[in-house]
Amino acid sequence: MVITMEKIKFFDGGMGTMLQADGLKPGELPELLNLTAPEKVAKVHKAYAEAGSDIISTNTFGANSLKFDNVEEIVSSAVSLAKSAGKMVALDIGPTGKLLKPLGELSFEDAYEVFKKTIVAAEDKTDIILLETMTDLLEIKAAVLAAKENSKLPVFVSMMFDDTGRLLTGTDIRSAVVTLEGLGVDAIGMNCGLGPEQMYEFVRELRSYTKLPILVNPNAGLPESVNGNTVFNVDAQEFAECMERIAKLGVSYLGGCCGTTPEHIRKMIEACGKIPSAITQPEPTTAVCSYSKTVELGTDRVIIGERINPTGKKLFKEALRRHDINYIVREGVAQKEAGAHILDVNIGLPEIDEPSMMKESVLALQSVIDLPLQIDTSDPIAMETALRCYNGKAMLNSVNGKDEVMKQVFPLAKKYGAVVVCLCLDESGIPETADGRIEIARKIIETAKSYGIPKNELVFDALAMTVSTGADNANQTIDAVRRLNDELGVKTVLGVSNISFGLPNRDEINSTFFAMALQAGLSAGIINPMSEKMMNIYYSFRALKGLDDNCGDYITKISAKKQAETEQPVTDLKTAIIKGIKNEAAKCAEKLIENTDSLEIINGYIIPALDFVGDEFEAKRMFLPQLLMSADSAKAAFDVIKARMTSSDSSQSGKRVILATVHGDIHDIGKNIVKVLLENYGFDVIDLGKDVPPEKVLEETVNSNTELVGLSALMTTTVPAMEETIKLIHENTDAKVMVGGAVLTKSYADMINADFYAKDAAESVKIAKKCLKI
Repeated sequence: MVITMEKIKFFDGGMGTMLQADGLKPGELPELLNLTAPEKVAKVHKAYAEAGSDIISTNTFGANSLKFDNVEEIVSSAVSLAKSAGKMVALDIGPTGKLLKPLGELSFEDAYEVFKKTIVAAEDKTDIILLETMTDLLEIKAAVLAAKENSKLPVFVSMMFDDTGRLLTGTDIRSAVVTLEGLGVDAIGMNCGLGPEQMYEFVRELRSYTKLPILVNPNAGLPESVNGNTVFNVDAQEFAECMERIAKLGVSYLGGCCGTTPEHIRKMIEACGKIPSAITQPEPTTAVCSYSKTVELGTDRVIIGERINPTGKKLFKEALRRHDINYIVREGVAQKEAGAHILDVNIGLPEIDEPSMMKESVLALQSVIDLPLQIDTSDPIAMETALRCYNGKAMLNSVNGKDEVMKQVFPLAKKYGAVVVCLCLDESGIPETADGRIEIARKIIETAKSYGIPKNELVFDALAMTVSTGADNANQTIDAVRRLNDELGVKTVLGVSNISFGLPNRDEINSTFFAMALQAGLSAGIINPMSEKMMNIYYSFRALKGLDDNCGDYITKISAKKQAETEQPVTDLKTAIIKGIKNEAAKCAEKLIENTDSLEIINGYIIPALDFVGDEFEAKRMFLPQLLMSADSAKAAFDVIKARMTSSDSSQSGKRVILATVHGDIHDIGKNIVKVLLENYGFDVIDLGKDVPPEKVLEETVNSNTELVGLSALMTTTVPAMEETIKLIHENTDAKVMVGGAVLTKSYADMINADFYAKDAAESVKIAKKCLKI
């Protein structure tokens, strides 16, 4: 279905581009001009309004409390200046420039407060809240919640994807859509980083997934340096022609980002002004996701790993009492390797603080595992705590037909966008027949609808009752599964092992029942993926049902089994680092250090593990969270052996690298990631921090006799400061300079005379090893 609006609405273009043309100096903060030179800001707004823009964005991209003490004053002035143009106004909010925990130092709650302060300062005097140039899904969630809980304005989210269609932290387009639609944002799109030609296919992909209006604000192509100034290589006419193609994909809002001017906007409006805003409505799906992986129920059968649950597990209960998060992570990793697609997380014990433990477990699991999680709790506080910090769109286990429970759970599911597991029971208990369970399911569907939750966001558990207490129990459950699919058109899930409770050789009963349920149309089974019988049934069923092309997964499963039978299962240091299990890495290092030389551990385990992770990251098979957690695990191992090392042991002794975010730029995410990796490879890193003047970088380079300097920048307005820094270093030392950052390209790095361009953190390690001859 296609919904056609009256017309596309047009945003303005690059604020920084125009301010630079009007004298903004390298390193000068554009937001301060709202107070010190308001006429310059108003002049830009007026120019875009006269070019035809329908929506003017406030000059507040970096106006947050991490950067300024007077946020309220800056935002208030910026809103007034934008409103003076006589158009709709968007409160423009950019990222904090920090990674959130556990990858960085900024907590989710603190990020929320940063965004909240900016939003509250605007006092709802704008028409839209625009979250733009966002690169971290969890940070986006903090910003969206801050907007929705402190404002009544529509919330638009615009993200900066790289040339592979992923955010900095690894989120793909579909996972972004699944999460943000669940959170209830009003429009979704992309800006910055790429030109319109590079964005075209990503906009097409976005349109295929989302029912929301789309906004697209590209750069004017790719950046270049001309006479010390940053310019972009797509002129107004070419920009307009590219945007016309994008407009015809079905978008609602168009504008520009870095390098675009009023002329770019005017030409774009001429080309696209008469194209209707067509919004395609994809078929509803039932999908959950992590920050980087989406799992859709219904297209294939899904395995939900059941082992993170203390019920009947003595060792697990002891681990929870000891607050052993590492035990939980190991269970998660093992289930992923065994073939699970989603992990159930239940840590309920009467004697522990369940909300706190649930939050910590979710954060720990998501830091090393990319599978979606199923939050399994009956405690509404633990439920909300986990949903709030979850990175992606979670599955929520569970609600049932009891009115009191639905009143507790459905508002949380609606607010945070979870897919809800619905148990077919109510105040009268579990009906003995399929008819009774279907009746409860109908009631749940209607009640959910009253909360604004459609049935595709519900997954129904027909409830497997142990066959030992009723000869017809299995038949009634299977019948209910079939009817839930056929009559109600909903997806289904079962805790399969309940069918065999109280019986010997439970795997025999469980696996047979699992096969029956799959044949009846079961969408997802909550099972033990470590059970060979259960997984054999799963892979065999898929092969026989035509869900496994050329029986590829089945053959791979059998081959892996044969290989495992000939090998001894080993958890070694290299594996622990690759999987990012910090505590396990430290334990492995402690065992090795007893009879292995320190350098042999570093060169034989730690460095090869980091090399493997770096290669996987470069190939886009691993993403930033795994990269950082692996680095953190390597550091834990290195700390264990550091005390045994003499100064002559250090393989990179004297190999020093200076890192700095250039003058005027406070976004130090990239620089901090590079620092972590370099230190784990044994380099001595001198971190000068952010907003570093060129003279300070030069002074430290000379004083420390450093051979390699790394510079980073996120904002186009600060790239001239990078060029100035490179010039100073080259004129006064023999040091080499590598550069990186979202706004840079290889050709741009060459133009500003950098010696090396690092497209990502892993590449910076290769450059350092090459440059310093390691």
